Amino acid sequence: MSQKTNTLKRGYVKELTKISVLAAVAAVLMLIEFPLFFAPEFYKLDLSEVAVLIGGFALGPIPAVIIEFIKVLLNLALNGTVTGGVGEAANFIIGCSFVLPASIIYCRNKSMKSAIVGMVAGILMMAVVGALANYFVLLPVYAKVFGMPIQVFIDMGNALNSSIVDLKSFILFAVVPFNIVKGIIVSAVTILIYKRISPVLHR
Repeated sequence: MSQKTNTLKRGYVKELTKISVLAAVAAVLMLIEFPLFFAPEFYKLDLSEVAVLIGGFALGPIPAVIIEFIKVLLNLALNGTVTGGVGEAANFIIGCSFVLPASIIYCRNKSMKSAIVGMVAGILMMAVVGALANYFVLLPVYAKVFGMPIQVFIDMGNALNSSIVDLKSFILFAVVPFNIVKGIIVSAVTILIYKRISPVLHR
């Protein structure tokens, strides 16, 4: 086996190790969740996307998607599901919509400005994808799985915000703000800790 092959193999093993560690950290962080006052309690905020975003910045967008996927699988193994898999699918889809734009933009030009631009783009993309996915797929499927009308979700939202009177206003006043707040918090935490962690990930 040539030296070049050995070097490539070692690099591959190192990257897999980093992906595995970040996915494990993300899965643990996913267990720590809390609701936000303006959204129904089944929308819960966790900081697992911090580990995924750090992986995206350090390793690239494709590893970020892999970390996101492994995170969801690990969480299913550790925590099971109370949503028939709908919540986990939502977490993967919406998580990818955030970390992919952010990591693609940052990896093209690794600077603080690019990181901020990338995270802003990621937050906006997550807000749009989250709104469309919840409106057309996630909430209807969730309602079907549990045999309940979508009106139940609307009533839960209305109890928190009287402006929520139908599915569109539910998306506008609950889902979109939730994803924007989540993106801002995840971005802020990532900015605070990335420089301290990145030297380890780049070794």
